Amino acid sequence: MSKYWSAIVSGLTPYVPGEQPKLPNLIKLNTNENPYGPSPRVLQALAGELGDTLRLYPDPNADRLKQAIAAYHAESGITAGQVFVGNGSDEVLAHVFMALLKHEQPILFPDITYSFYPVYCGLYGVEHVTVPLDDSFEIRVDDYFRPNGGILFPNPNAPTGCLLTMKEIERLLLGSADSVVVIDEAYVDFGGESAIALVDRHPNLLVVQTLSKSRSLAGLRVGFAVGHVDLIEALERVKNSFNSYPLDRLAIAGAVAAYEDVEYFEKFRQAVIVSRDALTSDLQTLGFQVLPSAANFLFARHLRKDAGQLAADLRARSIIVRHFRLPRIDQFLRISVGTEEQCRTLVDALREILG
Repeated sequence: MSKYWSAIVSGLTPYVPGEQPKLPNLIKLNTNENPYGPSPRVLQALAGELGDTLRLYPDPNADRLKQAIAAYHAESGITAGQVFVGNGSDEVLAHVFMALLKHEQPILFPDITYSFYPVYCGLYGVEHVTVPLDDSFEIRVDDYFRPNGGILFPNPNAPTGCLLTMKEIERLLLGSADSVVVIDEAYVDFGGESAIALVDRHPNLLVVQTLSKSRSLAGLRVGFAVGHVDLIEALERVKNSFNSYPLDRLAIAGAVAAYEDVEYFEKFRQAVIVSRDALTSDLQTLGFQVLPSAANFLFARHLRKDAGQLAADLRARSIIVRHFRLPRIDQFLRISVGTEEQCRTLVDALREILG
């Protein structure tokens, strides 16, 4: 600890991202990246931004991107004024914690969920209470009907992949009208229905999404939130007190192009879903319990083999998966869905390891 640190620093427990190892011939199934690259139209749009205009600041409001997102969700009646954008959904969530979740009452989120949430609570001084998932590792809406300063959860949940239905989400919104409900939809395109369709009926709902997963832009860092204009104004106030130019020219251009190429998005979204379902079947044949997933990853445990040993044995074969050494889930592995070839190599390796 340095004498120059601010008082808050020594008490922080930073988020630990998925490992980015530098191994030869690596099959990387630990960080839920899309195995397929971005649309060629995205690459063309990025190339078009490489010129003299890089000396100029980007649009601080990213209006083109907000309009593209609103147009994509036009059936939900969303306008550009209901969209907030930032450097990946993590930055958007950071602003959410400061703008909408810092109240006297503690916020609520699941006990097994995205591990960045407690990190933000520590950073922003937000009290929180974790709500246990049920024995099937699913969210029970009734458990959230208690006094709180806000409700936050991913849908599908991470790292479980389990999905809360729209019917249950609406029941939660109606029963929590005095609280902001933030739904983190990082993986929703792989099997869920977006709660964006509910935004105009529920002023307490904020939906957060990212272009990192289903649109293959993890390296570009683009995320956004959709909600009532009052919620969006709160986020804009925080953003403009922190960084008035969050998205650069490349990010804006690439993200707009990604939303415009619907055909490419649908083709490779479906490819991941098909591979996920096939991998689920293969793992079950090998003796794994696999939770039902609506994401681009699987959460699975073997009924006889220790998860940590399995992860180590796979690593020895240059296959990386995620093992969380946490209560209730220490025998589970989170396995990102790769290409057909990567999934086949994984299954062959597991068959060999399990004998």
